[in-house]
Amino acid sequence: MARGKLRIYLGAAPGVGKTYAMLAEAHRRIERGTDCVVAVVEHHHRPRTEVMLHGLEQVPRKEIEYRGSRFTEMDVDAVLARRPQVALVDELPHTNIPGSRNAKRWQDVEELLAAGVDVVSTVNIQHLESLGDVVESITGIRQQETVPDEVVRRADQIELVDMSPQALRRRMAHGNIYKPDKVDAALANYFRPGNLTALRELALLWVADRVDEYLNEYRSEHRVSTIWGSRERIVVGLTGGPEGSTLIRRAARLAEKGAGGEVLAVYISRSDGLTAASPRELAVQRTLVEDLGGTFHHVVGDDVPAALLDFARGVNATQIVLGVSRRRSWQYVFGPGVGATVARQSGPDLDVHLITHDEVGKGRLPVARGARLGRARVIWGWLAGVAGPALLTWLLTSVTPEVGLANDMLLFLALTVAAALLGGLFPALASALAGSLLLNWYFTPPVHTLTIADPKNIVAIAIFVGVAVSVASVVDLAARRTHQAARLRAESEILSFLAGNVLRGETTLEALLERVRETFGMESVALLERTGGTASWTCAGSVGPEPAEVPEDADVDVPVGDHMALSLRGRVLPAVDRRVLAAFAAQAAVVLDRQRLLREAGRAKELAEGNRIRTALLAAVSHDLRTPLAGIKASVTSLRSDDVEWSEEDRAELLAAIEEGADRLDHLVGNLLDMSRLQTSTVTPIIRESDLDEVVPMALGGVPEGSVELDIPETLPMVYVDRGLLERAVANVVENAVKYSPPGERVLVSASALADRVEVRVVDRGPGVPDEAKDRIFEPFQRYGDSPRGVGVGLGLAVARGFAEAVGGTLHAEDTPGGGLTMVLAVPTAPQRRPERPDLSAAAMP
Repeated sequence: MARGKLRIYLGAAPGVGKTYAMLAEAHRRIERGTDCVVAVVEHHHRPRTEVMLHGLEQVPRKEIEYRGSRFTEMDVDAVLARRPQVALVDELPHTNIPGSRNAKRWQDVEELLAAGVDVVSTVNIQHLESLGDVVESITGIRQQETVPDEVVRRADQIELVDMSPQALRRRMAHGNIYKPDKVDAALANYFRPGNLTALRELALLWVADRVDEYLNEYRSEHRVSTIWGSRERIVVGLTGGPEGSTLIRRAARLAEKGAGGEVLAVYISRSDGLTAASPRELAVQRTLVEDLGGTFHHVVGDDVPAALLDFARGVNATQIVLGVSRRRSWQYVFGPGVGATVARQSGPDLDVHLITHDEVGKGRLPVARGARLGRARVIWGWLAGVAGPALLTWLLTSVTPEVGLANDMLLFLALTVAAALLGGLFPALASALAGSLLLNWYFTPPVHTLTIADPKNIVAIAIFVGVAVSVASVVDLAARRTHQAARLRAESEILSFLAGNVLRGETTLEALLERVRETFGMESVALLERTGGTASWTCAGSVGPEPAEVPEDADVDVPVGDHMALSLRGRVLPAVDRRVLAAFAAQAAVVLDRQRLLREAGRAKELAEGNRIRTALLAAVSHDLRTPLAGIKASVTSLRSDDVEWSEEDRAELLAAIEEGADRLDHLVGNLLDMSRLQTSTVTPIIRESDLDEVVPMALGGVPEGSVELDIPETLPMVYVDRGLLERAVANVVENAVKYSPPGERVLVSASALADRVEVRVVDRGPGVPDEAKDRIFEPFQRYGDSPRGVGVGLGLAVARGFAEAVGGTLHAEDTPGGGLTMVLAVPTAPQRRPERPDLSAAAMP
């Protein structure tokens, strides 16, 4: 029996319309004569979804009793007995009630597919098992209902049901997803624009990867070797030379001309492990291509053009970017070069761009040579190569009997191999030359002359020389390759360390200099600088005893630009080590510049903030503080006037005006003092367990009675805050909301637990604040819109945010659904009484 086919509607969030799309597909199939039934659909009392169920056959659900209650689940046996062509199964990640046939609904679907029944199902991106941690970091909610990624990936068809975050929030606000009493909480928590945008990006990326898999599977199954230009993929061939950066930037510009262009830089090394490329250049180019949004690949292949073309066709590339050959004119006698070969063999479906650069015609990259075998080994090699043949000749002529010319040659050949193993190529060549002369003089008739009577002996000695030279070359080459591979590996690790630190910006100057000292085994390292060509040197940083004070005193000196030098004391380094040392020196200069820029930026920010606050303070003192003082003085002057006889009502009114002005003045001065404490970092919170339903009511003393509606559940967990600072923060936020609320509209102050924090939401129905101004209203001396002068100096929200952050919380602004502004004050819960995480999985499923 053929296995059924699985079609999945994938959504980024609840409410995008997956179930609706599945039911619409069912109606289309029924119109085409397909036998289609509803195995299980969760409509969640959404009217439009319920309407789509009309006219569809529904298989009765199975009732299951669990802990005294009765639940319904999909009846797998009933669906199998009905044997429809297509079964609709909603909410693939759903967990069945204990006692069901299977633990998960996707396991029920597997049974239907195995029985030959096609299944149409739905799933949200947050329910994929591999994305659980990512979704929790975005939404703060751990999804309990999950489905293995492989189950979804095996689907024959996956269709993305997409909707913009703004449209989904409008749908939510209209009551098309949840009941009206749950709309505000959903919009303020799970359905925030940032959450929805991140989930949507996850869904789009996951589906895009699946589309690439489908395309690759199809090309493989149908043996399609030609390039399908579904989108521009540009492969850049790198040699490790300095021209690579030019090629990468040109490829990036080509990729930008088409939507979804992708750059893949590839370096092809030979299988022998040796390379003419500069590890430093490759590290720089790798960082560059990653900064431009591309990827770097390292491929091993002896035939560079074939390996490059195989890689390009393997990734379905549409273009290859190569540099014009570095060869000089006479070097073309050895072949046409990589660029010309790739262009000739690429075929009509792969474009090849040859880019000119500054290194054209300057010759190939030099190959590193010269293994350092150590002084002792070289000495022993020369002894074996020069003294060894003489000693062997004496033994063969004086001590041992005659063994024959063939055996004599083998003994001299063994001595040549030993010289090559010990000292490298040149001692082995000396051994071969000395051995051939001694064989000719002492062992080839006529002896004691360089004349050879028998032509066969001439051939034998010639073969001996050829074999000796060949063996010596091979042994020396193997030694050099081993040494070069070890050195390149060490250099690549060091450069990788440096590149990682450059990207992360983690290493301090002292730590980097200490790394230099340890890497090269030096006694001290210093970074010296001077302001001009004739100025004296100063030490910007150093490690180790007695660092060099001027570059001339150092054993190793690496200049960095015109006015900086890295000076090392301890020993003289060989030239091959200076390449990596130059990378360290450049990084040290970058770290020093970064540290100085950070310090200067911090000082500039402090000065600018101080100037702005002083300017605003002068403005506040000159106007806002004078207003209540002017009212107080006018009222006192009137009371002291002898010209007017004031009634008791008038006197009471003037005294009330004095009291009101004094209260306003006290409030303004209090906010100024609080902001001064925050600016000077003298706020010291006393953190302890507190109960919100005791703190929040105390903060409402400064607002008119009846202007605020409280909704603080008694079941909230204890919060871990400074009660006084939290009370001041809530008071300032509530006073601001009351100030901007329309007459007759009450401000709602509610609280709820979410993960490991408690959120206090202050909701008003005022004019609101646009998105670009939401952060600015929390800055000192900021008043949004046309707020009249004299109602405050614009410090209330700045002080509130400062106090919130001082107790480990946050304060930000959101739009109120239907108009207005909602202030969200989040504070941490007490560590010993963390609230249980709410199970929103049921509410989060469409």
